[in-house]
Formats: sequence, structure tokens, C-alpha cells
Amino acid sequence: MSPRSARRVRHILVVGAGAFGGWTALYLLRGGARVTLVDAWGPGNSRSSSGGDTRVIRAGYGSDRLYVSLVARALRLWRQHERQWHRRFLYPIGVLWMIGDHDRYARATIPAVREAGLPIEDLSARDAAKRYPQIDFSGVRWALFEPDAGYLTARLACEAVLDGFLAEGGEFRQTMVRIETRGSRVSGVVASEGSLLSADEFIFAGGPWLRTLLPSGLGKWVQPTRQEVFYFGSPAGDRRFDEEHLPAWIDHGKSLLYGIPGNRWRGFKVADDTRGPDFDPTHADRLTSTKELSAARAYLSRRFPALKGAPLLEAHVCQYENSPDGHYLIDRLPGLENAWVVGGGSGHGFKMGPALG
Repeated sequence: MSPRSARRVRHILVVGAGAFGGWTALYLLRGGARVTLVDAWGPGNSRSSSGGDTRVIRAGYGSDRLYVSLVARALRLWRQHERQWHRRFLYPIGVLWMIGDHDRYARATIPAVREAGLPIEDLSARDAAKRYPQIDFSGVRWALFEPDAGYLTARLACEAVLDGFLAEGGEFRQTMVRIETRGSRVSGVVASEGSLLSADEFIFAGGPWLRTLLPSGLGKWVQPTRQEVFYFGSPAGDRRFDEEHLPAWIDHGKSLLYGIPGNRWRGFKVADDTRGPDFDPTHADRLTSTKELSAARAYLSRRFPALKGAPLLEAHVCQYENSPDGHYLIDRLPGLENAWVVGGGSGHGFKMGPALG
């Protein structure tokens, strides 16, 4: 037997089958490790930060070249896996940025995106209004358009990553876990039924549950917040508000609102990116509030006048998992030489999944 074939294969256990954990497990498997992926309710479940139908994918990140390059790589990898798995995740309908008085971030976005090899257009408010007459551009000084951007299917993509992981030889366990440590190492994670799952190394990608899962108070670096999402119905036969005639959009006003038209005929999605109150992802009821619905309706009436009075089709409560500064947390767990943490998606991490993995 050769030394190479006799070498012991590392066993890595990944906790969390969302966008960060699922892709990480898949790439570790492809790198030659034995990988066990664990999740309490399954990939893309309704409690998770990677659940729901859709996520915006866009490259605009101001002057932050690292994030822009990660998005450029993620776009290539999303397309690669669409071909490999014969499934569709990416809908490149474009993303329109509506810019108000505070535009330094948007100005810095243009050269950074172009340096990454992605197209981006600078539009006057007048030109944007001609292109998209279904939008009222009052208060918008100018606009950006990313033609290669758009939206991703969320829950369906998480399921596909798990299917690919299993097909390539990975192992999946659906169970809740807690960490067991011994000295400077994680000795294993205890599953719901009491068994100890051991491995050589551990990666914790538990999303909003990192707050309670991580040892020694490290969970303070992840704060789940309650976020509400609404889907409105356009007039029968009116195609101005489907994804063939309108891109996904991000509105930089007093607060940041965003939306996706069409959603594969799901409805006209509207959400406020403002961080909501603290949220318990396990036990909290997910009933939307009258206050947030009223605010969404008022915004819709102002920015998309033809949708004034549009019926509410669906409403969901999800959560962000915020880090203190909105950046991702990717590092070794302090004091534990065989454990890593990947989290802090902060509402914008899903798109990066394949690149981070």
C-alpha cells in the first residue's frame, strides 16, 4: 500500500446546512475529506436564514473589492452548478439601484464592479424613468443598473446542494446538537438523542443559532433580528410588474427597501432591509405585523403607483443573523484548535455561498 493510500482521511463535521454550511461541506468533500453535515430541520427550512423563495444577487458593495470579487466568483459558480446539476437557481433579470441624496457608496460601486469584469450602467433619473415607466422616481437623483445581477432561488438551492453533497458521498444527519469540549479541542457534538458525534475538525455554520451554540459567550457576535417580507398581487393580465419587464430593485432612501418582481409568478416581493427587533429563531411565532404591512403598502403606492391597493398574497417573517459590522464571521473559534465558525450572513450572505464554500 502506498503512503498516499494509507494516509488517514480527515473527518470533518459541519453544523448547519444553509448557504454557508452546505457549500462548505460540499467543497470539503471534493477536497478529499470525509464530511458529515448536520442540521436540525434540514436545508432551507422555514426557520433558517437560508429559507424562503428568493434572494437578490448583486455585485454593488461600494469600494469593497473583496466582496465584489466574491460575487463575481459566486456568479460563475452558480452557473457552473446549474450546468452540472441540470437545475436552475440564477435568474439574471438585472438589479436596479435607485439612489437618493447620499450617493458616495453608489459612486464607489461603479469602478469596483467594472474592475471585477462585471457590467454596470450609470443612469440619470430621467433615463431610468423612460426605461421603467411603471416606477415613480420621485426623490431619486440617479440610478445604477447591474444587468448580470438578479435573484436566486433560496430553499431550492439549499436542497440541491444537499442532493449534490449526498450524490458525491457525503453523509447528512438531521438532529440538533450541542458542543462538547475537552481542553483546547472540540471532542464532539451531542445529538438530540444523546449520542456523541465525533470528528477530527468541526465547522459551525449554524446561522442564527450560533448565538446559543457557540461556547464562552462567542454567540454575542451574532444577533438574529426579525424581518418581514410581503408579496403583493399585480392587476390581472398586467405584465409591467413581472420579471420580464422589471428588474429586481434596491431603493436607497431614508431606509433601504428592496424587492423582486414576478418571483416565478409568486407575487411582487417587497421588504425593508432595516434591522428589526431581536428574534428567537426556534420558538418565536412568525406572524407579520399590521404596522409593517401598512408601511409596505404605503411604499408600494408611492414608488409603484399602479400597485396602490394591490392585494396581499403572502407574508413571511424571517430573520437576519447580524454581525456587529455586517461583515461575515469566518475564523477559528478562539481557544479551540480544531473548530471554525462561518456565519454573520447579515441579510446579504446567501449569494456568496458557493464562493465562500
